[in-house]
Amino acid sequence: MLVDRTDFADLDALAAHRQRLWEVQRDYVLARSPLHRRAWGKGVPPKSLEALPELPLTDKEMLRESHRDHPPFGDYLAADEKDVARIHRTSGTTGTAMNLALSRRDAHETAIVGARAQSASGLGPGHRVIHCLNYRLWMGGFTDHTTLEETGATVIPFGVGDTQLLIRTIQELKITAISCTPSYPAVLERVIAEHFPGLKPSDLGLKLGLFGGEAGLDNVDFRARLEQTWGFKVRNANYGVSDVFCNFAGQSEVDDDLHFMALDILHPELIEPANGDPLPWRKGMRGELVLTHMSRQCQPLVRFRTGDIVILTGTGKAASGRTAPRFRVAGRADDMVVVRGINAFPTQVAAVINQFPELSGEYRIVLEGPGPYDVLPVEAEVAQGQTIAAPLAAGIEKRIKQEIGVSAKVFLMPFHALPRTEGKTRRVIRKEKS
Repeated sequence: MLVDRTDFADLDALAAHRQRLWEVQRDYVLARSPLHRRAWGKGVPPKSLEALPELPLTDKEMLRESHRDHPPFGDYLAADEKDVARIHRTSGTTGTAMNLALSRRDAHETAIVGARAQSASGLGPGHRVIHCLNYRLWMGGFTDHTTLEETGATVIPFGVGDTQLLIRTIQELKITAISCTPSYPAVLERVIAEHFPGLKPSDLGLKLGLFGGEAGLDNVDFRARLEQTWGFKVRNANYGVSDVFCNFAGQSEVDDDLHFMALDILHPELIEPANGDPLPWRKGMRGELVLTHMSRQCQPLVRFRTGDIVILTGTGKAASGRTAPRFRVAGRADDMVVVRGINAFPTQVAAVINQFPELSGEYRIVLEGPGPYDVLPVEAEVAQGQTIAAPLAAGIEKRIKQEIGVSAKVFLMPFHALPRTEGKTRRVIRKEKS
């Protein structure tokens, strides 16, 4: 099913390959997925991928409902339960944890596709990479481990917690690369400062930082700060959607945008987020990313809304020679904050925050009630040794107005006042009005 060196393959050939797979996959889903049959009603899914937008969209809430009503895998489990080789679980932050099932073929394809992204970022034989994501049920732990192994690198499965041991392990095993969330280095920096006097992060000898799971790596100032502090190359090497593929996009060594690495077995679309209308797949278009499995056995998805708002930045051959389409993530639809009719994303706030050396780079947007909002409330943490000053807050507010177009109220916090996490950092906090 997989196409060798997909990220360098001819796009027309890949489109024909996907069409052949879809003709089989559509019949499989129609026969074995009650969720999709309900969504489609009495309609028959089209044989042509070009006509795929005729089908209704599916979304996360439909999957949650399916899991609630048909545990443990939902009624879009298309394979026999005996063919489930591995089970992961989502966090259940919305109240419904979902079990993600993979067959052996699903798991193999997931590892290969993810390895394409990690390899493009520079990981391969000769590297020792320490993997610092949660291995306990979460898809990003063990599954990302398998993608790292597929690159040919030596993988050290560390997980999260016991940060002092992690730092000693990096030193003792002469680790050359680290795989983690982009907010995790801030945790390591604090532990190094508190428990390893005289040691600087750059002294650890890491050459490559492979990041994913959070936004912010598109920001030039944030990347520069990481590279200057740690002395490694920063790569956004792990973009994925857990329900679809754990990792299917990453940066290359010469291209800053994400490369879509799964065009042989994953069909992408863009839609207008507000109404679901299809948008052209061409350079410069901005919309919500919609994905369809071409070769999934256990929990196939058709026209699944990812919730990610992306900008398609290239569809021709890239500087690296790859033909894989390039894109950037503007933000998540559910993290978007509308301030007086203007859409604002945490990534835009981060881009402003990282322009101020007086700040640590840590921030969060704290919202009271459901809105509407007249101002964007931002808590920003000052850097170590910096004092809280009203002119600094006013300067940040002015820059946010200039660059994002919204009015903001900035509340400055002392250094280390905001939480650092070993997992994903929440940048938008929504509170109920008291």
